[in-house]
Parts: sequence; structure tokens; C-alpha cells
Amino acid sequence: MAWRVAFTSADGVYVNQHFGHAHYFVIRDIEADGTSSFLERREITPVCGSGDHGATALDDVIETLRDCTAVLTAKIGHSPRKRLELAGITVFEEPVIIEEATRKLAAYYSRTKPKE
Repeated sequence: MAWRVAFTSADGVYVNQHFGHAHYFVIRDIEADGTSSFLERREITPVCGSGDHGATALDDVIETLRDCTAVLTAKIGHSPRKRLELAGITVFEEPVIIEEATRKLAAYYSRTKPKE
């Protein structure tokens, strides 16, 4: 089984969106050798545009990402980061090309977290 990672991306190529502004996540499965495959695009209600500035919307996002090992985003606030991490979803904050990120994540996870 691969590591499943959610990316905030407006174009599917770059991690270029703020977590709270994302309308969807690009979901990819990452293998130990750094290759990855696109799984799907998961639509969400943006956390920052939900009217309550995130309480219910963040709960929904966490549930949507429950099967993900991590989220990679260009920017994220302290509160949503903490909530995701308490739910067991690691947060990485770095604007980067997704393909480059998958190689870095595979190397990191191969050293620190065996595949389940």
C-alpha cells in the first residue's frame, strides 16, 4: 500500500494554494521509489469561505482526508494544522512542484514511517 497524500493545488502541477482557500485536494498515492499516481480530486467547501471561518468546514475536510497520511499545502494556519495533526494527518507547508514533493515525501517516509 502506498502513502496517500493530499495536495492543495489550483492546477494539479504545483502546490500553490492556501489550505483554507482550497476548493479541492489533489490526492496521490506515493510509492517508496518516489513514483506517484493520481488517485482523484476531492471537492470540499473552503475552510476560510464557509461562513463560520472553519469550524464545521474543517471537520468536514478532516473527514474527507481521513485516509491520507499527509497534506502538503502552500500555507496553513496554526489551528487547522493542529487539528489535522491531532487527527493523525501530518502537515507539510511548502510551495513546490508536486512531482518534486512526491520524491521528497517518499524519501522521508521510507526513513520514518513504514508503509501500512
